[in-house]
Amino acid sequence: MGMETAKKTNAHGIRRWWQHHAIATVDHVDVIQKVHEESAWSPRYLFMILMSAGIALLGLLLSSPAVVIGAMLISPLMGPIIGVGFALALFDFDELKRSATALALGAVIAVLFTALIVAVSPIQTVTSEIAARTRPNLFDLLVALFSALAGSYAMIRGKSGTIVGVAIATALMPPLAVVGFGLATWNSAVFGGALLLFITNLITIALSATLMARLYGFASHLSPSQSRWQGALLIATLVILSVPLALTLRQIAWETLAARQARDVVRAQFAGNARLSDIDVDYAAEPLTVRAEVLTPALVANANAKAIAELSRQLERPVNVEIYQVRIGSAARDAETAELAAAQAGELSRVQESQVATLLERLSVATGASKEQVTLDRTNRRVIVAATPLPGATMAAYRLLEQRAAANMTGWSVTLIPPAAPLPSVRFTDDVPDAAALDTAAWAQARIRVPIGVAGGTTAQADVVLDELKTRKVDARRSGSAGTLRLEWLAPEESE
Repeated sequence: MGMETAKKTNAHGIRRWWQHHAIATVDHVDVIQKVHEESAWSPRYLFMILMSAGIALLGLLLSSPAVVIGAMLISPLMGPIIGVGFALALFDFDELKRSATALALGAVIAVLFTALIVAVSPIQTVTSEIAARTRPNLFDLLVALFSALAGSYAMIRGKSGTIVGVAIATALMPPLAVVGFGLATWNSAVFGGALLLFITNLITIALSATLMARLYGFASHLSPSQSRWQGALLIATLVILSVPLALTLRQIAWETLAARQARDVVRAQFAGNARLSDIDVDYAAEPLTVRAEVLTPALVANANAKAIAELSRQLERPVNVEIYQVRIGSAARDAETAELAAAQAGELSRVQESQVATLLERLSVATGASKEQVTLDRTNRRVIVAATPLPGATMAAYRLLEQRAAANMTGWSVTLIPPAAPLPSVRFTDDVPDAAALDTAAWAQARIRVPIGVAGGTTAQADVVLDELKTRKVDARRSGSAGTLRLEWLAPEESE
């Protein structure tokens, strides 16, 4: 009995200390008024949603963490989601409806706005930044939890602002932008994964804000029974969310372990002076497939079979291993080595075909072209793509598209043949024509192989443009003097 009495006394003392040093120092009326003001729908809120969503999407498409962080500085979703959390703590259903409506409208607008940008953009590649937000796991829930605790604390203590808003926006706006990307590209895996991440973070942040509000004495009017039910609901919801996310985290951890084991097994098949140049693990393949490139001074027979047996034993599942051995050092010295090299050539062909298929898939995603529109020269590692006409796309957009496609196909030369879209306008600055427009025109003419006409403008301007185009080896000629200076494609009879 004495121990139980001491525990009750200590708990009572801690409660009194918390009430005196924490709860009593909070201006509850002022905090609730501030939450009420910042959780409402307003034109400013709408504008900030559009700007934050647009910047976040561009950062995701460019795979630029710095740009994504820039979108977070706007943090428009912080007010409504904190409002939802406080409304749940207070059992204020009018405020809950008001904040939830602003949050839902903001989310829908962000998704539709980002989907619109992606739909008109020539760049629709699933970048690493986008892919990172399609597989939510337990760590993502913890990010949302800590973000909400920081944001709620700052709001309660009167220190809210951009910095704590960044944390909450990090957990919400990028997933929303990825949902818009998945909607525009009809990619169900991206759409579903990002939507699950957003919903998980949304619920976690709202409930964490509810918890912080209760800890700091808000909703003191609730009965003990209501408080117990509220606490049980918070804990149960977080547990329910954590289960599937923990399973996803477990899968990611297994994939990381499998990749490390694959590297170790492949290295073990060769002497110490051999080097593993590249390795790729296809977890979606059945059986699981490992493709590796090894630089070795001596070719090793049966390396594939030995690696398959060992890796299958370690992973306890069927595995296929394709090792491409590249011999470095002296040339083959005997018939045995020559025979192994011939067998290796057949293996190389199979690996190359698999790599080409992967490259074709990447190119199709980057340009929107079907595989029938792609011509490959495997010997010289060249690719020619007949671009699909994209509504509203300029010639500069097609040129950028070629650059993006080339970046996704390291070691290959990519040539994109654009449709005969309008040529860029040429503006003058201090009698000097726009070099970027001329470069784009030269790029387009080199691919379409149709002469370019220089129409309109003054004679002096036209002569300067013609000279600049000819220095770029462009077949160009004067095609008219009426109107403002412009570049145009010449019809076949005009080019003769």
